[in-house]
Amino acid sequence: MYFALTDTQREFDRAVRDYLAQRFDLAAVREVVDAGTAGTAGTAGPAGTAGTADPADTAGNPASLWAAAGEQGWLAVTVPEEHDGLGLGLVEAQVIARALGAGVAPGPWRGTVLAAEAIRLAGSDEQRAAWLPRLAAGEAVGAFASRGSAAGGLPAVEYGAIADVVVAPAEDGVPGLVLLTGASATPVGSYDGTTRLATLTGGRTEPLPGAGIDVARDLADRATVLVAADLVGVAREALDRTVAYDREREQFGVPVGSFQAIKHALADLHVGVTMAEHAALYASYAVQEGLDGADLAVAVAKAKANDVALQATAAMIQYHGGIGYTWEHEAHFFYKRARRLAGQWGDLAVTRERIAALTI
Repeated sequence: MYFALTDTQREFDRAVRDYLAQRFDLAAVREVVDAGTAGTAGTAGPAGTAGTADPADTAGNPASLWAAAGEQGWLAVTVPEEHDGLGLGLVEAQVIARALGAGVAPGPWRGTVLAAEAIRLAGSDEQRAAWLPRLAAGEAVGAFASRGSAAGGLPAVEYGAIADVVVAPAEDGVPGLVLLTGASATPVGSYDGTTRLATLTGGRTEPLPGAGIDVARDLADRATVLVAADLVGVAREALDRTVAYDREREQFGVPVGSFQAIKHALADLHVGVTMAEHAALYASYAVQEGLDGADLAVAVAKAKANDVALQATAAMIQYHGGIGYTWEHEAHFFYKRARRLAGQWGDLAVTRERIAALTI
């Protein structure tokens, strides 16, 4: 069986990547990272980052990128057509996630898409009508909390400070999800400047009536797939940039990429990244179609994505030599994003234990 993206899905992928390359490149990412560093109380940023910053950049959600996400359908990808969405699936969503990872793009795309998925799968007709069109168009920002509870507080929610609606566990240890609005947000620092975190307390809650155990597991799988796709996007771009650099950089009169110690390591990384890409793609399809073994596919995808993203971004620093360790170089954007996402929805140890439990 030949399993790959369709021509339409490839076009979707190219559209996202082309926009980021032309309209929101790594220079724009650096502006967001530096603005967040300069705007964090009690934290001294690198030289040259002090000064006033665009509030949207300080919040980590640049207006131009967010507008594009709404206008080009990135936020509407899984929203049904009757609610002004594209009516596509998790496969297309992971295509976008991979492209955003490759561009280390900031912004609450994943949280908004997951909030919409929770409302689509578990919300009432009234909740769907109230929120899905707004989330799809980028008129509202969503967030998805994986830890804590609405009753006791939600720690380190990505883009929680600017979210109009947060999907969160109702109470610790009790099945069920709620929509949280109007919560108080306390910013939390992060070593990864391509995101913004906040602890949320208080606010108004509204139960999602269909959010039983099965739906909660399904949403966790969807979240895991999107994080895995982001990671493989990071890994592939880090590897491609490293290969391009080592083809040009010379030592002893030859490109450093010609040395066996480097080229063999990069070849092994290429194999690993390719396997992770296919694992993430298949996991998205398995969850989307409700296939038997989808839970195993998700665990495999996250384990492989964790592994190659950490390896590829570490190699990016190492094989760029002295410049790779500096703030001025972009390698740390990829490394920090990989480190942060590798711990979400199952780190290496957790995912491997899950694979063992499902297979042995």
